[in-house]
Amino acid sequence: MTVKIKGFIENSLIEWPGNIVSIIFLPHCNMRCPYCHATHLVREPNELESIPVTSITKKIAQNRDWLDGVVITGGEVTLHHDVDLLISTFKELGLRVRIDTNGTNPHVIDDYIQRGLIDCVAMDIKAPLLEEKYRDVAGGFCNVRDIEKSIRLIMDSGIEYEFRTTVCPSFLDGADIVSIAQSIAGSSKYILQAFRPNNCLDDSMLNVVPYSEVEMAGFAKEAQKFVKNCFVRGEEMKVLSSNW
Repeated sequence: MTVKIKGFIENSLIEWPGNIVSIIFLPHCNMRCPYCHATHLVREPNELESIPVTSITKKIAQNRDWLDGVVITGGEVTLHHDVDLLISTFKELGLRVRIDTNGTNPHVIDDYIQRGLIDCVAMDIKAPLLEEKYRDVAGGFCNVRDIEKSIRLIMDSGIEYEFRTTVCPSFLDGADIVSIAQSIAGSSKYILQAFRPNNCLDDSMLNVVPYSEVEMAGFAKEAQKFVKNCFVRGEEMKVLSSNW
């Protein structure tokens, strides 16, 4: 198994609501979002020490009696070969598996879904589905058609999923959130994440003032016209009623 693991959290009660999970971090990403907090995984991941896969699988197996699942995140998970073998190891232990993705490799997502390897997908939608807008937020070229394809695959998959957007004032406003919500109309869950000006890939982001809780709640209210189950995730997850 050639997959390299650069980070491991043995247990989390909040990463996948309703589940106690271990979290695995993979390196490298094909995006350069200026507000990204995983700078160590994106900029120079090869300088980070790799954790032996056998050490992690052994630890997870030891904790099997009280773990519900494993979250594989990054970086971008779908860039890596042999992730399916890693997932299969956890599935053989009877654990549920979620992957986090930016949706740029729909063929990989489809493969995992069709083979029954994953139980949940969390997909980041960076911006409205317009090439220039997406490029600005993602920090480089992105084929929006691939993003659209991933959205459709995930919504039609029959497995648990969530879409989420980091709402940074430098790139997105309320109209943008409405546009994104329209593109995933009828989906089961949409999460808005407040931008936090710390440890950002682009240092200029450190001077950006985040949207207030009231503003974020307002964005969620508008998004609920298209995705009823909408949350704002900040210091805590808040369920926002659709009948404010």
